[in-house]
Amino acid sequence: MVVAQRILTLEEFLCLPERKPALEYEDGVATSKVSPKGRHSALQDELLERFNAVGKRHKRARAFPELRITFAGRSYVPDLAVYRWDRIPLTPDGEIVDEFTTSPDIAVEIVSPKQSVTALMRRCLWYVANGVAVALLVDPADRSVLTVRPGGGVQVARGDEAVDVADVLPDFRLGVAELFASLKLA
Repeated sequence: MVVAQRILTLEEFLCLPERKPALEYEDGVATSKVSPKGRHSALQDELLERFNAVGKRHKRARAFPELRITFAGRSYVPDLAVYRWDRIPLTPDGEIVDEFTTSPDIAVEIVSPKQSVTALMRRCLWYVANGVAVALLVDPADRSVLTVRPGGGVQVARGDEAVDVADVLPDFRLGVAELFASLKLA
C-alpha cells in the first residue's frame, strides 16, 4: 500500500521536532535517516578521530558527526561534515553556532546495510554541485572510498590506495586498507 506524503516547505521541515534517527529533507519530502550499524559507527568514529587529529591540532579544520546542515534548499545529516577552521560558523561571542546553513568543505557518507549506494552517490554529487569541495562515499561491503569533486570528478580508492583530500586538508593521510583495518579489534 502506498501512503501519500505531504509535501513540506523547508521552513515547515525545520520546525519539526528532532528525532532519532534524524529526519532529512529533500525536494519537499522528509525521510528518516538509516540507523547506523556497527561497522558504520566504527568507520565514522575512525574518520572523525583522524580528521580532527590533523585538523584541530593546527586549527585547519574540524569534523562534526551527524551534524544537520541546511543549505541550497535541502537539509541533510551527513555522517561527517568537515569545515575548514575559518569557515566554521560562530556566534558573535566566538562559539560554534547550533544551526549550520553553509556547505561543509568535506561531506562524508558511509553506506549502511540496506542503504542504496546509488542514492548516496546522487547525494554526494549534489553536495559538490552545491558548494562542497569534496564528498566521500565509504562503502564497507566493497571496501572502497569514492572521492567526488565538482565537475563530476570521481575517484575510487581501494586497498593500498589513499583517500585524497589534500586540496582541503593538506596534512590528512589515510590509506583505504588502513581505514577498513580499524574494523578489527586485533
